[in-house]
Amino acid sequence: MPSLSRRAAVLGLLPLLLLAACGTAAGTEQGSGAVTAEAAAAAGAPLKIDTSPDQKRVRAEKVDAIATRVPEAIRSGGELSVGITGDGTPPLSFLADDDSTVIGVESDVAQLVADVLGLRLRLDRTSWENLFLAVRSGKDHVGFSNITVTEERKDIYDFATYRVDQLAWETGKDSKLTRIEQPSDIAGLKVAVGSGTNQEKILLEWDERNKKAGLKPIEVQYYQRPADYYLALKSGRIDVYFGPNPTSAYHSAVSGDTKIAGTLSGGGESVQGLIAAMTQKGNGLVQPVSDALNTVIENGKYAEVLKRWGLSNEAIPASQVNPPGLPRQKK
Repeated sequence: MPSLSRRAAVLGLLPLLLLAACGTAAGTEQGSGAVTAEAAAAAGAPLKIDTSPDQKRVRAEKVDAIATRVPEAIRSGGELSVGITGDGTPPLSFLADDDSTVIGVESDVAQLVADVLGLRLRLDRTSWENLFLAVRSGKDHVGFSNITVTEERKDIYDFATYRVDQLAWETGKDSKLTRIEQPSDIAGLKVAVGSGTNQEKILLEWDERNKKAGLKPIEVQYYQRPADYYLALKSGRIDVYFGPNPTSAYHSAVSGDTKIAGTLSGGGESVQGLIAAMTQKGNGLVQPVSDALNTVIENGKYAEVLKRWGLSNEAIPASQVNPPGLPRQKK
């Protein structure tokens, strides 16, 4: 088992002892203990989850009709190389108690896809920036890392959707901020956000609208690790953190030191963002991946995985290949 300090660093303050995220369906499973944030609050007591390397992942059966359409160069190798960050952002992607095994909803969905395609799953831990380079070069066959579909990214990559994209505004539990719904609500605040992310794009757009309206600009701050911005939030160096809803809902429920002041579609105020598996452009893999996702959506395995991690309300009815993405940035 790792030290308490290591786990505290991952979540910002407390060890990984419970799971509460943003789903609408609550339930527990042997070895997982998934629960919604709403259900946890109503019950008044958190549930323990399994953070061991042996996750007993939900598995799927191979579908020959889909597996045979995987590009020969990949099929002959017998494995699906998946780029994933594993960077300490539960319930998306984080390390188990052995400090090396990647666990979370992203790796579980990747496992289902690999199963349907009849391939061994190989998770390749990498940074957010290198993930895109690895997929573009073919080093990794597909990326599973909470990647939002955008029109600009579609120029370079292909996408197969598997979740809706929701973002959250996370503040200190004693913060006077009670609700963030529009740009004016964040005027003059110190806001932390991940560099190069879709939420950064939305944040900067809101800031521009505020400045045009004569409101105070925000002060944007960037941190490399989740523990850093949660420490900044607790100490008051920042007023709010803007990030993926699953991660913020999980941290808020686990630590008890923060609260969710509002949520927003990953597409901003008018477009629903979509999370997708990302493949090399035009290499023929994206359609089999999408078909594999639709197979597990139809047979219920996909729902089992999302329920396990408390993300049932981020489910989609069907996977799409290269759907309309978030609009291009204006130049």
